[in-house]
Parts: sequence; structure tokens; C-alpha cells
Amino acid sequence: MELSKKKKKSLTLESQLMYDLGTCSKSNDLSRALSLYDDAISNNLRLNHNHFNTLLYICSNSLTSSPNSTKASTIDKGFTILDRMIAQGINPTEAAITAVARLAAAKGDGELAFELVKNMGKYKALPRLRTYGPALFAFCENLEAEKAYIVEEHMAEMKVGLEEAEVAALLRVSAETGRVYKVYAYLLKLRNCVGCVSEGTVKVLEDWFGSELAARAGAGAGAGAGALDWDRIRGAVVSNGGGWHGKGWLGKGKWVVDRTKIGSEGSCNSCGERLACVDIDNVETKAFAESVASLALKREAHSNFSQFQEWLKNHADYEAVVDGANVGLYQQNFADGGFSISQLNVVVKEIRQRCHGKWPLVVLHKKRYWSLMDDPSNRELLEEWSKQDVLYTTPNGSNDDWYWIYAAVKLKCLLVSNDEMRDHIFELLGRNFFLKWKERHQVHFIFRKGSLQLQMPPSYSVVMQESEKGSWHVPTADGCNDEASRTWLCISRPNSYQYPDENSMKSIDPVVDSLHSSNQPSPSACGTETVINENGSHGTTTSFQSFNDKPAPKTGKRKDRSPPHSSCHLQLL
Repeated sequence: MELSKKKKKSLTLESQLMYDLGTCSKSNDLSRALSLYDDAISNNLRLNHNHFNTLLYICSNSLTSSPNSTKASTIDKGFTILDRMIAQGINPTEAAITAVARLAAAKGDGELAFELVKNMGKYKALPRLRTYGPALFAFCENLEAEKAYIVEEHMAEMKVGLEEAEVAALLRVSAETGRVYKVYAYLLKLRNCVGCVSEGTVKVLEDWFGSELAARAGAGAGAGAGALDWDRIRGAVVSNGGGWHGKGWLGKGKWVVDRTKIGSEGSCNSCGERLACVDIDNVETKAFAESVASLALKREAHSNFSQFQEWLKNHADYEAVVDGANVGLYQQNFADGGFSISQLNVVVKEIRQRCHGKWPLVVLHKKRYWSLMDDPSNRELLEEWSKQDVLYTTPNGSNDDWYWIYAAVKLKCLLVSNDEMRDHIFELLGRNFFLKWKERHQVHFIFRKGSLQLQMPPSYSVVMQESEKGSWHVPTADGCNDEASRTWLCISRPNSYQYPDENSMKSIDPVVDSLHSSNQPSPSACGTETVINENGSHGTTTSFQSFNDKPAPKTGKRKDRSPPHSSCHLQLL
């Protein structure tokens, strides 16, 4: 929109130049922008950092549309503008350095693009992902893998994370220069930073897995030095929360790459393997539980929550925690509505039945408990629950949310609640792996015409997965809204080896095993070129088992239960 004559009159020469450069930026008019710049210099107009930033942006942005005959002069002009900016004592901002780094990369000088980033400190500017991109992509394009790795190391030092485009570029240059275990490392990084991959990344994966080098990469299952340690692989899957082992290439021979679909229960239509539902790993679980406890201890009466923590150590056999208030008050907002202990009882009975007779833990506020006890019709049920250690009543003045969330995280078990956990107390926990944990562990419920229906965690997660057999499944970002129609890459080595016990391996559930595994090996690469230790997204299935710890109620030890090897399969009704 044109400025009015009155407004134009009131503008200073500097403001008018800024306005005109902004117009050039919107229309990508490099020629006029440079003409304005030359006129300003001729008239000794004092330029500020906004003028220089806009000019450098226009120069770098015009490279994609400029003819090859003018690109060299555009690049030279950009560096001239930067030199004048510095000569005037104006420190280049991150935006200015990014623009000039793009100019350097456009003439194939990745070294210069990287040098600009490394020298940002003297201008008191911090690099962003886009600042590193020109150097990184230039090195990858020129197959200068080692230089690209150095850029990545610098990014890590500056706490700048990779995204899909950068990982795909590093994966491609590693593949094309024959760095087999670097390819593996970047596959794990790819699954850590992205859910569904773009078509460009799919092409990189198809090229790699279709290569002869990929066919030669891997460890066999025979006896001797090359034999696979299945217990170590399985242990790594458990430790990671499922969905990847991080032990390097498994199997041998050519890979088969198919574009396929995944069935509703998570089975691949191509190879038949069942995908997993992601979970947070052991390290994240511990950090999550500690975070909840730390916040709860600050906000609850310290002795009350500490007492609950001690009690829970001796009652670690639960496979499900029930948010009692959420269940009891469900759909009770009518005239005669109140806390429905009958609804809570139905949920408790259903969970117990599906867990082969094992009681869940119901967290209920003490004030609510005594209110229910005033009704003689509730007393027998509540006394039975207390006897069986079903109930934990939180003290007066406490927030029972802290108790049930802590128990569910600490015990790695199901949480039955419709609470979406968006309140401020949950915001304090951060969102990094909270949403992933919810997806894997939360059970929603509805009562329809008096009948309970449980909505279980999804049967599989839409995320890259590496199986215990060494195969890969990669979801693509094909724009479909219906998960049943989503295209996946199935990457496998059919009949490359046999498991020591094929049937037992098929029934593995990483989360089931993790519930009674305390010390698992951390993931590492099985090659000598690099060590893999990625904390990415993780996968599991939907069955649950108990801990080895024997439970102990407040008033004394319960009889030891049977060994914790029977799983509780809760399915959608």
C-alpha cells in the first residue's frame, strides 16, 4: 500500500529508504534495492542495521531466481555490503550473517560459510539452525563428509539441534562416502527428531538400502565372533522403552524395501512384523518421576508426600492407577448428581478382571473417603478396598493429582483417567516427553448406557521403528489424514537369520519386560567406527506386567504374590 503524500513528507531520508527497501524485499526486486543502496552511499546517507539486514536478505533471497550470469556479481555485492556494515561499526546480526553465509555457499565455499558462523561470537550474535545450514549443506553437496561432521559438532556445542533436512543431508553424504555406521547413527537421529519423513528423505533411504554397501553391512547370527548377543539386543530395546535397540546393523544380505500400509493392530502388510507404541525410556522415566516428586514436595506438605513415596516403594506391584475423583465424578453434573462410587467400582472390577485378579491402585482424597464412609451402603466396599490396599487416601489440603501422576510414572503402569492433564501443575512438568508418556500409558473411559468402555493407548505409534530383527519401518508424510491409508517404508532382510527361539522372540513386549528389569545395558553401536547412544522416540506394545518388588500395605506385609510374569492385556471394548 502506497504511503499518503502527507506521511511521505514527514519521513526522514533514512525512513524513506527503509520503506523502499521493504517494498523491494516483498517483490524480490534486487536491481532496485541495489540502486537505492548505491544512491544512499553516493549521498552519504547513514545506514543502520535494518538497512543492511534487508539488503543482505534481498541479495541472498534473489539467488534462487537470478540467472547464472548475474549470480557472481550478486554474491560479490553482498560481501561488499557486509564489509561496509562492519566498517561503519555496526555488528552484523544473526540474520545478516545467515544471509552472507548463504551467499558464500552459493559460490560453493562451505569453508567461508562456516567461518562466518564460527566468528559470530565477536559480534555478540548467537547462531541458529538456519545459520549453520549453508555450510552444512555445501559440505554435504560436495561430499566433504568430515567437514560436515565438524559443523554438526559445532552445532552440538552451541546447543543447536538438527532437524529432518539436516539429518537427511548427513545421512546421504555418509552413505555416498561409504561410512556405514555413520548412516546407522543418522538413522537413529532421524527417528529422534521427526515423526513422519518427507518424500525427499524417503528417496535418501531407498537409495541407501538399495545399495550394495548396505547389503554388506551387518552382523550375522552364527557362532563365533560375529554371533549376535540376543539378550543384549533385547535388553537394549527394553532400556530404550522399545522401538529401537541401537546396536547397529543386524542380519546380512540384500534389503527389501517396500512401500506398504500398517494394519489397525499395528501389523505391517508387507513383512508381518508388529509395530510398537512409543514410550519414554528408562532415563526419561526416572527424570520424569523425579520432576513430579520435586514439584510435589515443594507444593504439598513435605511429610505427606514423602510418606506416600515410602509407601509406594513397598507397594510396587500395581499395573494400573485410577484417578478416583475423575472416575467418580464423571457425568455427575446434574441435579441429583454426586460422587458415583458405583462407577468407580465398575472401573476397579474391570481393571482387576483384565489384570488376572490384580487390584489397581485408587487414589482418592481423604475428605472424599470419609464423606463416602458416612453412607452405610458404601462402607463394606470401602473397607474391602482398604483391606486389599486398593485405596490410597491423600491428606487434607493436598492435591491428589500429584499422587496419581507420580504413582503411574514411578510404577510405569496404566493411568485410568479422562483428565487431559493441561492444568498448571502439569504445565510445570514441561512438554518434552509428557505427551509421549500420556499416549503410551493413559486409559480413557466412557459410560454409555451404564456400560463401561475403556479406550486403550494406540496399538502402535507413527514413528520410525527399528525392530529386534534389525528391520526398519518408516512412516511417510504423505498428507493423508487417515492413518490406515498412510504409506510406510518397510525395510527388511527376509530369511537372513533365525532367532535362537523364534516363538519367544515374537511375543516380546519391551514395556512388559521393563516392568521387572532394573539394570539394562545402554545402547551402543556394534561397529568400530562410531558408538551409538541415542535417546530418541521409543516404542512398545499394549500389554503390562508387574514389578519384582513385593507389596506391603500400611499395616503390614501382604502374602507374597505369584511371580510377576502374567501380563494384563487391556483392550478396547
